[in-house]
Amino acid sequence: MAAQINPSILSADFARLADEAKAVEGADWLHVDVMDNHFVPNLTLGVPVVESLARATQTPLDCHLMIEAPDRWAPQYVEAGAGSVTFHAEAAAAPVRLAREIRAKGARASMALKPATPIEPFEDLLPELDMVLIMTVEPGFGGQAFLDIMLPKIRRTRELISKHGLDLWLQVDGGVAASTIERCAEAGADVFVAGSAVYGADDPAEAVRALRAQADATTATAGWACGH
Repeated sequence: MAAQINPSILSADFARLADEAKAVEGADWLHVDVMDNHFVPNLTLGVPVVESLARATQTPLDCHLMIEAPDRWAPQYVEAGAGSVTFHAEAAAAPVRLAREIRAKGARASMALKPATPIEPFEDLLPELDMVLIMTVEPGFGGQAFLDIMLPKIRRTRELISKHGLDLWLQVDGGVAASTIERCAEAGADVFVAGSAVYGADDPAEAVRALRAQADATTATAGWACGH
């Protein structure tokens, strides 16, 4: 699979979200960070803004729910227009049931892991998912430095995906930029959330193209991708 670049609107101008979405229409997905000021110490946006964004852009929405009680709220984001909904393993009461409900409503189901949460306890859940998100910073704020210590975890996650022969995307989020994307791709990631690296660029659309090209070139020679 070709690398996918998902610009994060957390780094966009919130007063001009429709325009900011249009500025990256060559992206694969638009990454929408939903924070509730409880699960993470920040407050961003919710269902009404997702509904408005879904009307304002043709780019599918990738909603990352950094919230408490995702079992209750996640289905509403599918109904609001999200094409992919990510809940946190640390917050979900019944992750298998939640993933199945998200899928039944027509969206891709994804599970995120904070940096300190290992992937191994969730091995048996992987077939219920369409994507796993490995956080490469502590969730809650944009613009943080990439945590290199997450690279072995990305590799272990890719190994589990390969072990079970799953068609499962592996996303990374946090500090992804021109200086870090190749390391992520070599380790096994194929979906990349980029905030500051895209919206901080003079030409966000060109930044998306450049990041994708970097990731594709690295993936072409990565050991994990051979035979895929």
